[in-house]
This record gives sequence, C-alpha cells and structure tokens, in this order.
Amino acid sequence: MPRPSLSPLALSLSSLLALSACTASKDSNQGAENAAAAPALTAAQVSSEKAKISYIVGRDFAASIEPIRGELDTELVLRAIRDAQAGRASLFDDAQSKKIREGFSEHLRGAHDAQVKALAARNLETGDAFLKKNAQVAGVKTTASGLQYQVLREGKGAHPKASDTVRVNYLGRLLDGSKFESTYDTDHPAEFVLAQVMPGWTEGVQLMSPGAEYRFWVPAKLAYGDRGLAGQIEPNSVLDFEIELLEIAGEGVPVHDE
Repeated sequence: MPRPSLSPLALSLSSLLALSACTASKDSNQGAENAAAAPALTAAQVSSEKAKISYIVGRDFAASIEPIRGELDTELVLRAIRDAQAGRASLFDDAQSKKIREGFSEHLRGAHDAQVKALAARNLETGDAFLKKNAQVAGVKTTASGLQYQVLREGKGAHPKASDTVRVNYLGRLLDGSKFESTYDTDHPAEFVLAQVMPGWTEGVQLMSPGAEYRFWVPAKLAYGDRGLAGQIEPNSVLDFEIELLEIAGEGVPVHDE
C-alpha cells in the first residue's frame, strides 16, 4: 500500500484514509463535546451566498479531517485558523512544522500497521477454523496445498495446463457471503493465462474439464495472503469461488484484458 507523505499545507485526505484514524484523545473529545453543545445553525443564518459557501467550506473541511478527528484538539484547530487569518506568526517555524508533520505521519503509519496486523491475525484464525470445519462437509475435497473444492458439475475432455489460456465464468465471495467480483455482472466471461492468476486458481482450474462447474475455497496463502486487496479483500481472507470452465483456448494471449 502506498504511503504518501503529509502535505506541508494540509493533511491529504487520501493519505489519512489510507493510514486510518486512531483512538480519540481526551482533549479532542472535550473539543467535540464543546462543539456539540453549541447551538445549531439555522437556514436563516446561512441565507446569503457568502454564508452558504462558508458553511459548505466548513463542512468540507470537517469531512476532510474526520479520519483523524480523534487525534486533534478541535478548539486548537479553529484557533490556528483564526491566528493564520489574523496574520499572526506561527508558533513553529518551517523546520519544526515539517518535523511535527513527519512525526505524526509516522504515528499514523504505526497505528495503521498495527491495525492491519491485528486484522490479519483474526482473519487467519477465522479462516483456519472455517477450513477445518469445511473439510468435513460431504463432497468437499482438500488438496495437498490446502485448496478445498466441491464438484458441482463435471465436464468432459482434457484438463487445462498452467500455460493455457482459459475462458471462465465465476462468482467470488467472502466467507460472510458478500460478493466481491463476478463475471455475471459483465458482458463477457473472463479470459486469462492460468499461470498468471492466484495460485489457488492455477491449481484448481487444472482439475476441471470444459463444461465443469466447481466451488473452491481458497486459503489466504493461495490467494492474496497477508496483504489482501486494498478496498476489496482484507488480509488473510479465505475466498469462496464458483467457477465454470467454458473453454480451453490454448496457449496465447487472452482476447479480453482482464
């Protein structure tokens, strides 16, 4: 995952979302309580164009710092804005400000990494427990690598080689049943060289013949591992696929770029 540095003028929203928020401090909680205690604005108070855009800018700014709100003293943020607008000198020179930003960025990275490690550990434990139980289900087979599969429909003919291009339809789900990918949502099946996809697919699809439909449970080590897939798949996730092997297209480059 890329880790962009913090802007010298403002904290980048994309960086903050990537690094994630941490535990709220006592001071920031107090600031939030003070803000909540203030009377709410009414539409009549923001009726002019200047008032409206001022309100929108304020809301946008609040949204931009939401990922790290727990790390900030809101009252000090507002005071710093007023000081800057009044032309008062910063309490910190450029070098000091840079050092503070870099230290905060490192703090967020450390907190984010700790959260990811904890999540990966939980998912690994959950996945191992699921696979152990799933291995006892009638019809489920487990290969030497740990890949699990169930034959839903057998096909006919030769099995593909790792160097072959195959054409498939598939549905990918997480263990909670949520769908993360499906060719049924597109206008054509997927085509790819079998050796160029995740190890669980490379192994599993070679067990199939054209016309077959199998269900696979792919352990994390044969899928995206402890890195996961940003925004879609958490680290150390077991993946559940239903795959139809439509055709072995032979060796070569796929027609569609997946």
